[in-house]
Amino acid sequence: MNKKYIVTLTETEIDYLKDLISTRSSKSSVVLNAQILLAANVDKENLTDTVIAQRYHVKPLRVQRTRQKFVLHGLQTALNGLKRGPQKSRLKIDGDVEAHIVQLACSEVPDGYNKWTLRLLADKAVELGVISEISHESVRQVLKKTRRNHGNMKCG
Repeated sequence: MNKKYIVTLTETEIDYLKDLISTRSSKSSVVLNAQILLAANVDKENLTDTVIAQRYHVKPLRVQRTRQKFVLHGLQTALNGLKRGPQKSRLKIDGDVEAHIVQLACSEVPDGYNKWTLRLLADKAVELGVISEISHESVRQVLKKTRRNHGNMKCG
């Protein structure tokens, strides 16, 4: 099998990796990635991904991805992993939105329903413009905080 990402380490990189492994002051995943890179070096043994994976008790995919990170992004990224960007901003439910949802849950049930359902509360909150979008699970979490049994008890 031809390797797509060939690891060729310089002498300084080899010394750095050996030093990193010998001190073992880093996280175990960093040390393991350093061992994988040393074993994958084309100038030395030039082992296959399967052999390296067996030697270090990891899956061959991890060896392949470590090679790929080294070739595409460099040594530090191969050791520590890719930096993650800012997470997608989650929908923030503040106290005002919570109060509106609780008020809705305590209000009269719409015609055709026996009690408020979580999905019905979520749809009504969006319809009234309390929030732009909300899932029934978020409504459940809001109501769980209030320790009220929505629909079966009178609020207030």
